[in-house]
Amino acid sequence: MPIIAVFGCTILFVVFCKFFGMGLAARVKTPLAREESVGSVVGATVGLLAFMLAFTFNMTANRFDARKQLVLDEANAIETTYLRAGLLPEEFTAPARALLREYVDLRVRAARDRTTLDASLARSEAIHDELWASVEDMFSEAPAPISYSLFVNSLNEMIDVHAERVTVAVRQGIPGAIWMGLYLVAGLAMIAVGYQTGKGGQRPYLVNTVLALAFSVVILLILDLDRSWEGAVRVDQQPLIDLQKKLGAAS
Repeated sequence: MPIIAVFGCTILFVVFCKFFGMGLAARVKTPLAREESVGSVVGATVGLLAFMLAFTFNMTANRFDARKQLVLDEANAIETTYLRAGLLPEEFTAPARALLREYVDLRVRAARDRTTLDASLARSEAIHDELWASVEDMFSEAPAPISYSLFVNSLNEMIDVHAERVTVAVRQGIPGAIWMGLYLVAGLAMIAVGYQTGKGGQRPYLVNTVLALAFSVVILLILDLDRSWEGAVRVDQQPLIDLQKKLGAAS
């Protein structure tokens, strides 16, 4: 679902649970002693909800930081590989650098346009294969100078960072079980709050609205951080953009 749709559905969900709890309070008759204990139950449930929100937010914030670091690591790995390609024989240097320039363009394009992601990843991995085939051709010549090994090490690092970035940025996210648990606890907490409000004989519509918006905004921030390719909070691709300009000028 789009982020804005999740935001709207969350507001409706919280409001529904709150009014369901208020309606439940009007129908269920409980002794006064039990009604007095409702407050402690509500406090415990809301506290558990706050803990789960903090846990989920921390999880996605850490992953967001990891994604930003991987962008910088990838830019550094590509630039090092590009520079070390100059240590190769002339017949290998120009093709390798042309492939690396295309590689950077693919990474920037995939970050800007999510619809090109699959094609960009497929071409990126094809470039890995082409570069590695060049390495095999070079090492078929004996003896192999140490400059070849320097290029191989940087190429290896570039491929490893690619795998890490795909895993962290594309394939990993907040597990569905955590989302289900979060919404389940939120629903129970809002029902409990609504029940307590209903037993007090109050209809605080403004408070209900503020509560729904506050919870929904936190969910919105968590989801925005988790989906680094859309929304307002995105991973800055500037290191790769700067490298793209630099390699373009170098060509």
